[in-house]
Amino acid sequence: MVGRKKKTKICDKEDRISQLPEPLISEILCQLSTKDVVGTSVLSTRWRSLWQWVPELDLDSDTFSNFDAFVSFADRFFDSNKESWIRKLRIDIPNSSHSKSFPTRWIDAVSTRRIEHLDVHFAFCRPEESPSLNIYVCQTLVQLQLQGVALASAEFVTLPSLKIMHLEYISYPNESTLEKLISGSPVLEELTIRTCFFFYKEKVLQVRSHTLKRIHINESSTQFVIDAPLLQCLKAEVIFTKKFQIINSAFPGRLDIDINSTSESLICDILTDISRVRDLVINRRTWKEIFAYSKSGPVPQFRNLSHLNATFYIYDLETLQTLLESCPKLESLVLELVKDRLRRHNNLETNVIFSTVPRCLVSSLKFVELKRSFSGYKGEMELVRYFLKNSSILEKFRLDTYYTKKAKCAFIQELLTMPRCSSACEIHCSLITKKIC
Repeated sequence: MVGRKKKTKICDKEDRISQLPEPLISEILCQLSTKDVVGTSVLSTRWRSLWQWVPELDLDSDTFSNFDAFVSFADRFFDSNKESWIRKLRIDIPNSSHSKSFPTRWIDAVSTRRIEHLDVHFAFCRPEESPSLNIYVCQTLVQLQLQGVALASAEFVTLPSLKIMHLEYISYPNESTLEKLISGSPVLEELTIRTCFFFYKEKVLQVRSHTLKRIHINESSTQFVIDAPLLQCLKAEVIFTKKFQIINSAFPGRLDIDINSTSESLICDILTDISRVRDLVINRRTWKEIFAYSKSGPVPQFRNLSHLNATFYIYDLETLQTLLESCPKLESLVLELVKDRLRRHNNLETNVIFSTVPRCLVSSLKFVELKRSFSGYKGEMELVRYFLKNSSILEKFRLDTYYTKKAKCAFIQELLTMPRCSSACEIHCSLITKKIC
């Protein structure tokens, strides 16, 4: 009797799930892996074909027994119901040996099925071995991410909904193809181009867009001429020479720059760019090059800079004061401390003593965030003390650092007793703990 009641209860649950509307079931299935979604087809006759209507699909060739099985499964999915909606498709093929057999017909299929997000990740291979794609006409595509593929020559591009485009390790036959891809996306807001290849060498790529707000470029063989009046943020890796030029617009308000060069002329050029921005992201290597350059002349002044996100090696912290003195109107500082993994010994015992108080601490600095993802740096307390003691109008000091449980308690006790120059300053702590070995 008891057994019969349990059986009836289970059947009732199965009936309630099966009676849900198909759109709701599809959204539930989107939360599962592709393998688990397909597995639901054995539950009952009602569920046998529901997986074919899931609007999100993640195809990873490594999750199949072999590549033929992967292709067979994908073909079944795309041929099962050509009227189904595929909102998001991700294809990941980490084995480059299958490049010539890559079924580009899948991409052609989804371009007519209201797709919004397309992510194709292919193993890096030589440009002539990359699978060729043609994704130039799609009314609904919002986000496009391509890696390790080749773009076919473009005669006509219309992507009226595309807002985000990331291109990494791709190849294309000529600069006109990529220029048409950008200009044919009239609402494009974010563009990433990293290490791309021409089938023949070209020198200049024109990036023209009246909607672009964010650009990230990391390409050493191409010069980018950027015509984007609404550009807000430019992120660039600079190797040997600067590969970007901005025309017909004001310089972006935010610059995220990574320099890998000791060229004085390049450093001077970059300093000119930095002097124009209000928001700067700078890593340890870039500041090290700028600091070395400044030794031969006056310290550069970034008079427009109000927001600074900087990363420092511990042993370079003594140069932090110089950086702060270069930013007389700084309002917000995010400082991340890191260890040099290539350095055999990082001196975690060193305390950095600052001899002066930069102008920004007295007149403009309102927010400081200190980040550290490793344990054992004993000079951090003096660094915290320096900011709290000397920042006259500081409103918020945030700590996002790493401590053992024992050290955390001692740190908090000392932090609470530290004198603060600003009575309005609030301290927010996010102290990650680690078991003591």
